[in-house]
Amino acid sequence: MHWCFTLMFSLQAAVQGTNDSSVVSKVSAAAQGYFQDVFLQHFVCKVARRAPLINRGYYVRWRAVDHCVRRFLHITENCPKRQILSLGAGFDSLYFRLCAGEALDRAVVFEVDFPDVTRRKAALINSNITLRGMLDSYLPSPTGPVCVSSAQYRLLGVDVREESQVEEALSAAGMDWVAPTLILSEVVLTYMETQWSDTVISWTAKLLPQSLFVMYEQIHPHDPFGRIMQDHFLKLNSTLHALRQYPDTAAQRHRFLDKGWEQCVCLDMNLFYLGLVPEEERSRVESLEPFDEYEEWHQKCSHYFILTASQGSLMAQALLPHAPVSPVPSTCPSWSPTALSVQTVPVCLEGLGMASSLVSPGQVLLTGGCSRGGRGPVTRILLRGQEGWRAVSVEPALDLGVRLYHTVTTLPGGGIMVYGGRSSPLNPTRGLFRVILDLGSPLDEEQDTAKLWVDQMVCTGDPPLARWRHTATVVSHKGKDFVFVFGGKNESEAALGGGYFLSVDQQHWTEIPVEGAAPTARHSHSACSHQGGVVVFGGLDGRGVPLGDTVVLRPSERGFCWDRIEVQPPPVPRYSHTAHVIGGRLVVVGGVWLHSDGVPGGVIINLTTCSSVEFRLDTTSVPWPLMLHSFCSELTDPEGPELLLMGGGGNCFSFGTHFNLQPITVDLTPVLG
Repeated sequence: MHWCFTLMFSLQAAVQGTNDSSVVSKVSAAAQGYFQDVFLQHFVCKVARRAPLINRGYYVRWRAVDHCVRRFLHITENCPKRQILSLGAGFDSLYFRLCAGEALDRAVVFEVDFPDVTRRKAALINSNITLRGMLDSYLPSPTGPVCVSSAQYRLLGVDVREESQVEEALSAAGMDWVAPTLILSEVVLTYMETQWSDTVISWTAKLLPQSLFVMYEQIHPHDPFGRIMQDHFLKLNSTLHALRQYPDTAAQRHRFLDKGWEQCVCLDMNLFYLGLVPEEERSRVESLEPFDEYEEWHQKCSHYFILTASQGSLMAQALLPHAPVSPVPSTCPSWSPTALSVQTVPVCLEGLGMASSLVSPGQVLLTGGCSRGGRGPVTRILLRGQEGWRAVSVEPALDLGVRLYHTVTTLPGGGIMVYGGRSSPLNPTRGLFRVILDLGSPLDEEQDTAKLWVDQMVCTGDPPLARWRHTATVVSHKGKDFVFVFGGKNESEAALGGGYFLSVDQQHWTEIPVEGAAPTARHSHSACSHQGGVVVFGGLDGRGVPLGDTVVLRPSERGFCWDRIEVQPPPVPRYSHTAHVIGGRLVVVGGVWLHSDGVPGGVIINLTTCSSVEFRLDTTSVPWPLMLHSFCSELTDPEGPELLLMGGGGNCFSFGTHFNLQPITVDLTPVLG
């Protein structure tokens, strides 16, 4: 029995620790201007600046809860009395913020948390002149579980799992069980065993007939990001229990309806952010800090939800909209019954934002990126021999500099062009280089280094702006070869449009007439050489919305012409993928989408019939979470059906950075025929 109490105490301490970390992150977001809250700082010992990705994550959480709170207060503005019940409130500053904004007319805020947490919070309030001054007239000295009691604010120390104790404590603190009540639960119930959290959902529905339940929690535990998220909380001894039984928004909605709530709406945070946060506000937020972690941002938002459930006709008016208008089209994948097998390559190789080029069959050059060792001018070559693949380090004759999200393009006359990239979101990497792998002697099975000759290209003409997350593809015009640079972003532009032609022979940026409607400005798209032109697919536009269009730059008599292909069924919009043209078909692999059905495997677009089919990847043989974004890929033979996927991963919100540990191969034969 002593062991049980010790375990319970340690679990409570771990969960309480998530409160301390959370409030520090909220303070960081407020300090950077994501939202206004001057009271949070009084609940931390020291202000710490978090990464932009974490600031954005806590902003969208704050914005979603604030949206629901404001909606409840608006709906109940003519009611003689209304209440807010915050479960597991921790060091939340909601009462003080609303009070300062004079939004609590005829309202009482009740906060419930573990006794240790509420005692700490009460001590902070009582010792802080600003916080104490925000309390209206004190009621008689608090007793029992009540730690702070004023006319509009009651702080109670009681375990929310204990229904009878909570009901008794709230009654003693003055809870009016028939008054309109907003119940808040921000990442609280999931830390409980599911039978306990289900009980909380049931008793609140039973005891509060005019109420709105607002919950913010995690979903999607089984995809790569979800696995990393779960492992993070396991290491903190704070298991996310609800994920097992309620893994998605549909399951959470049915959960509340089954537990006695009349109506329920559940949205993931991508849908909330793009559908319910005005574009002007999104633009303000996105301009606050340099940012280039779009993949991680969208994946974080796809793994959290905001839920509203209602009891009573009045509270039904405060529900979130079932289908907010979002700029992302609601496209369902047209799945192939065939899942492609994935095999790992026993080579230790990792990196985010690398670029690759097939030098010759069985020889792949990799440049740039970052790994556990940090950002650096790393250049390697993967060689395929009789014993399989192996990595060989490369000694460049000239430093290529730190580069992420750049391009390497195999040139028709020999050599490889390295262009663009960045070292940080404020620092594009400048300089254009031509590299040649020294193949004077065959690279045998014993060789562990290779020589790379690097020459800086001095080009004439009007060059494009420095950029990263762009594409650079070989095209032909009047029998001459050009590199076509399209899209990307830089430190000042969220997405770049237009196209630029570099004459390979003359090393001159050349203007060539291009007719037709130019595609939307974008970055993190794919572009493949096709019949002398380029086929562009997907990407992320300047609003941060994934694209799913297929556009071809076709050669014409005067120059080139843009031609949009209407693909049926439309592929699900995505970005940060790779693509290759094989026999008149565009094969797209990986990437990030906002669709709720798993993660992208790939899509095959028939460029002749304008049809498409999505396919899944069978990753059961991969012993670690496979995250296919910020990676690169090559056909191991230009005519072959095998893809080699290298690098990839990302900074998974506050859960740690994940790298794909080894390259993988995908046999496309089953879907290419």
